[in-house]
Amino acid sequence: MVDVTTTPCWYILHTYAGYESMVKDNLERLIENNNLQGMIFDVKIPMEQTIEEKNGKRKIVDRKLLPCYVFIKMIYSNQLWYWITNTRGVTGFVGPQGRPIPLKENEIRKMRLEDMVAEGEFAIGDRVLVESGPLEGFEGNITELNDPARKAKLNIQMFGRNTDVEVEYIQIKKV
Repeated sequence: MVDVTTTPCWYILHTYAGYESMVKDNLERLIENNNLQGMIFDVKIPMEQTIEEKNGKRKIVDRKLLPCYVFIKMIYSNQLWYWITNTRGVTGFVGPQGRPIPLKENEIRKMRLEDMVAEGEFAIGDRVLVESGPLEGFEGNITELNDPARKAKLNIQMFGRNTDVEVEYIQIKKV
């Protein structure tokens, strides 16, 4: 069990709809004004890029993965809980009775809140399982490695055919 009073953990804040960016700005201002850099380490709104088409023109836009939620990495204390829950736009922490529960390692990995280093190094020919992303649950063999980009090319069986796909190291684990 992680000691949340000394170790920074990720927590989830619930906000009013459309207030995510304002809450992030207000929290960053709170950190700056009260010198909380040693207690609050990061504030994120998980985003993904999607392609939208309007009037026949395609455009890449950033879309919130989880509207109404902001993620915060901090060392928990009752004083911080008070300041954060009284920030404009915040309705509270996600957890029982509004008390936060730290995210688990696999949840942080799935939400891509941090760039995680893969547990083990991989070699060509290794059998791996895809743990996250659209190919979650598929198994395959590594056919190519790109260490600078931290990506691997896998050969997986999909729809009765062998298919080559590229995934990030953090998405796979050795079987």
